[in-house]
Amino acid sequence: MLKVLGACPLDCPDTCSWIVTVEDGRAVKMRGNPEHPYTRGALCVKVNRYLEHAAAPDRILYPLRRTGPKGSGRFERITWDEALEEISVRLRRIVEEHGGEAIWPYQGTGSLGYLQGCEGQAGRRFWNALGASKHWLNICSSAGNAGLTLTNGSPGGMDPEDFAHARLILLWGTNTLTSGHHLWKFVQDAKAEGAHVVAIDPIRTRTADQADEHLAIRPGTDAALALGLLNVVLEEGAQDEEFLAAHTEGWEDFSEEIRKYPVARVAEITGIPAEAVHRLGMRLARTRPTAIRATMGIQRHAGGGTALRTIAAIPGVTGDWRYQGGGVSYSTSGHVHLNIDTREDLLPGPVRTLAMTRLASELENGESVKCLWVYGANPLGSTSDTTRIRAGLAREDLFTVVMEHFPTDTVDYADIVLPATMQIEHMDLHAGYGHMYLLWNEPAVAPPGECLSTTETFRRLARHMGLTEPSLYDSDLELAEQLLDSGHPSLEGVTLDRLRKEGWVRMNYPRPFLPYAEGFPTPSGRLRFPPKGKAYVPPGSASPSRYPLVLITPAAHTFLNTTFANNPELLRRAKEPRVLVNAADAAARGIADGDRVRVHNDHGSFEAVADVGDRVAPGVVASPKGRWPKLSGGANPNAVVEERDADFGRGAVYHDNRVELTPAGA
Repeated sequence: MLKVLGACPLDCPDTCSWIVTVEDGRAVKMRGNPEHPYTRGALCVKVNRYLEHAAAPDRILYPLRRTGPKGSGRFERITWDEALEEISVRLRRIVEEHGGEAIWPYQGTGSLGYLQGCEGQAGRRFWNALGASKHWLNICSSAGNAGLTLTNGSPGGMDPEDFAHARLILLWGTNTLTSGHHLWKFVQDAKAEGAHVVAIDPIRTRTADQADEHLAIRPGTDAALALGLLNVVLEEGAQDEEFLAAHTEGWEDFSEEIRKYPVARVAEITGIPAEAVHRLGMRLARTRPTAIRATMGIQRHAGGGTALRTIAAIPGVTGDWRYQGGGVSYSTSGHVHLNIDTREDLLPGPVRTLAMTRLASELENGESVKCLWVYGANPLGSTSDTTRIRAGLAREDLFTVVMEHFPTDTVDYADIVLPATMQIEHMDLHAGYGHMYLLWNEPAVAPPGECLSTTETFRRLARHMGLTEPSLYDSDLELAEQLLDSGHPSLEGVTLDRLRKEGWVRMNYPRPFLPYAEGFPTPSGRLRFPPKGKAYVPPGSASPSRYPLVLITPAAHTFLNTTFANNPELLRRAKEPRVLVNAADAAARGIADGDRVRVHNDHGSFEAVADVGDRVAPGVVASPKGRWPKLSGGANPNAVVEERDADFGRGAVYHDNRVELTPAGA
């Protein structure tokens, strides 16, 4: 019996350390690593089924070539040599006839690995050698990253473990018990010491049920609430004048902006009762330290970057960055300083960058993209405006290659499908974006069938195409050594040998970690408050139209994006697609609890079962993301999500779309 240390690769801040038990070459058990300070021995309801998922009968094990029309999902098995030869011929032709920029390597967050996944831009050296377009993975967190960087100089914030030391905790636009539940243990530690926990969320989520208080905010109005809370802080004279003078800039103008958002106005904007806004403002004024957890859902609307920019200003006013347990936690990725060398020098010249969220528009332009190479992504399940994406993928002149584990909706449109390894079958290096640890994933078992890792796939393809650049053939261990060789002080003492032996290592930061107690990584060394008129951007769907309901698409409890959405047991637990509707909105439309409804706008439609009650306020409906369209009646909520940019970072607007509900079949 062998115990193998590994790490979860999925798009979750917790990036758990796990232990796989192997008997006779088979993975027979997986559990959370009890020695890891953040994982603490527990995995989530999704990852607990990972070994079952890896052994699922619908897993893709061999290269495939399309035999039916695009979208039919009809394929024949071929050899790797046949697949590589066909790919090589098509890529060479595209480069010769249209230039390398006609190739779009479309990589998603299916793995956050630095070797096999998106964090290290796996395969980018190969694409640079061909002169392919660059890929901007802006779909998830870019608006918030940009907003936080404008204020703090970095998206990196407080150590999430320090939530245990907070006395006021704002879980702002984050459903902790579904999306990153390991933080809850530190929240519970704080509660045991008397901390007050507030959930600020348009939905009364699992987390809101467990909080001391829930504020049902109107989607996209978070920055206005932040300004209203700070208005109370100023009225109480509770701002930290010493911190403001020593470590911030733009305070005079920002304080004037705050004065424009009295409690009554903020209540009108946010839909939160004035007395609740005032009460929380008083708590904020009087309670040190205050910890704010604001994750990616909060920034998926027209003013998403500004929302994080303004929320990040709160601890600058209150001085919470001085204290262990004070500040904002969005992502710890800003504290990760690995050496990601994609060999930009291999590019034959400047190339364009294509934004992930603009897939529909780019595919509509028949001359723009001639090859779409999809890996770690399922755009027909995860990207906005899927009706238009489906039409683009159906183009006969588009050569589509998909590296995948399962026959997703996107796979159905591929010309060539390449079987990919899963996490227990390859090496990888990880850094959580919700904690301060680096983790190593050692392969526990051999890949099934003819599955190959991402790195090995690109090595073989480079060899088949006759590319001679030596760095295209670096082994996984060589790549890992290069990643750790950044020279940054946070990696001092972190070696590959140590990672492989111990499984995880905390980055070389002090305890307690107070990242901005003495200054900020901005040009001036100071926190930069939002300028006049730039502290609140209303949601793009602020004005009612013939579509009076605002749709938000939160994370599902049983799926992670579209991963696990074909797992029979997790599908059973998720039940059929549902949409939360307030009782008043349902009654006005003649809809009863359990009725099947059509959710629609000018972009498309999907069907779901109405879940009528009070978990969303009037004017708001919510339907969880992550379902495969072909397993959900042909469409999921992304069919009605507009392809539109947020204010910063070209972020997606999954929570900023207007719809109408009608009884299905009406």
